[in-house]
Amino acid sequence: MKYITIQNTQYMVMKDYKSGFDIDAVLEKYTDYFQNFDYIVGDWSYGKLRLKGFNSKTNPNFKEWNDIDKVEEYIKTQCPYECRYFILSKEQKLS
Repeated sequence: MKYITIQNTQYMVMKDYKSGFDIDAVLEKYTDYFQNFDYIVGDWSYGKLRLKGFNSKTNPNFKEWNDIDKVEEYIKTQCPYECRYFILSKEQKLS
């Protein structure tokens, strides 16, 4: 497994479909907004990276629209067909 650190938070690259993960592009798009999410999904649409946050049901910020159990549905319905994408899982906040 591959691990990366973004703003003092360690993430694991859970899935890297068609080599969609690009650390430089993620660092350019990432904001504090994503700190509250357990997972970050990135997909490439028209040559641009889009990020979306997802949570597990145990997260106090959980909402139906960001349920990680529905990530495959999100990819099929909201992302371009057969696009490159990746899924990051938040592992821990570093000091």
